[in-house]
Amino acid sequence: MTLKNVRTVRAAAAAVTTVLGAAAAAVAAGRLASDAALGTPPDGPLPGDPRLTVHATAAGRIALTRDLAALRPGRHGLTGDDFHAVVGPVLAGPPDSADTVVRRLEHVTRGTPEPGDRAWLTPNLYVGDPGSALGLDHTSLDLPGELGPLPAWFVPGARDTWVIAVHGLGTTREHTMNVMEFLHRHRFPVLAPAYRGDPGAPRSPDGLNHLGETEWRDLDAALHHAVDAGARQVVLYGWSTGATMALRAAARSEVRARVAGLVLDSPVLNWEATLRALASARHTPGVLLPLAVRAAQGRTGLYGDRRPGAVHLDRISVPTQIFHGPDDRVAPWRFSRRLAAGHPHTITLHTVRGAPHAAMWNADPHAYEEALRRFLTPLM
Repeated sequence: MTLKNVRTVRAAAAAVTTVLGAAAAAVAAGRLASDAALGTPPDGPLPGDPRLTVHATAAGRIALTRDLAALRPGRHGLTGDDFHAVVGPVLAGPPDSADTVVRRLEHVTRGTPEPGDRAWLTPNLYVGDPGSALGLDHTSLDLPGELGPLPAWFVPGARDTWVIAVHGLGTTREHTMNVMEFLHRHRFPVLAPAYRGDPGAPRSPDGLNHLGETEWRDLDAALHHAVDAGARQVVLYGWSTGATMALRAAARSEVRARVAGLVLDSPVLNWEATLRALASARHTPGVLLPLAVRAAQGRTGLYGDRRPGAVHLDRISVPTQIFHGPDDRVAPWRFSRRLAAGHPHTITLHTVRGAPHAAMWNADPHAYEEALRRFLTPLM
């Protein structure tokens, strides 16, 4: 081999090594970017939820960093590392409050918010269980799940139509307590299960959130329990990926004939859009977002309903109430609008403005519950 040929081979080898190295780096970067959604903890802020500083507290008032999040309408939980409180509407502050927002401090559930503490707003108003938080008689159950026992709360009611309430991204089953009092007042038995990855529940085999694609089987276990325990029919009520799970259970469960209706709050209807949104909120460069999607597919098998022979989850045949709005930055509202427009006889869309992901009730509880009452009345 001539010296020229040797140099050519070495240059080609160096180029291949560079390409392979860049490809490996890109794969690794895509994997890290996919962690923004697939590794979202069940009890922490979602990517993009800002940390606010507590500036001051007084009787019935709390001053927070001025931010769009701090100006959200309605009632919200305020959670820090060592406290949880409930805040109400924005109040008029003193003239020198250009850098702060003053909200009504309704009560402190745990710990004490102090000036300088960092916190975030959450849709969870309540902590604990239905007894300690709401004064409701309830039973703690372990449902037999595919991966092991699933903790659940059961609040009894006089009706034979049960509501199974399932939370979504960034929350735990405590989130379901926002509407539990309302459902109890209308005499619905309520079952609120945990699912894989939740505190006290089995870990997903790969430790990742599958955005409802595998978690729905834990909701299916709850649905079977309800039917076995005497439910004549069931309303599946889900937030975020819990809404995705409800759609999958209604389409795939062996006892899907017992599903009389669906309530979908901030439903994740396009997992690619949600994964991109969560990864972007973690400041993932735009060029890496397609890699994050492909990495998520490779790690979890998230191919949605484009596989041959897959059940079409957008063909909804039972009465469905969707709560969603244009300010959701995690699950784009346009997919809910499109779904509702395609099913005008079965789907009602209640639009909520100014509310972030899974906080449609928080923005205006009265209007939300009235829409929910109108929807549930024929199913009682």
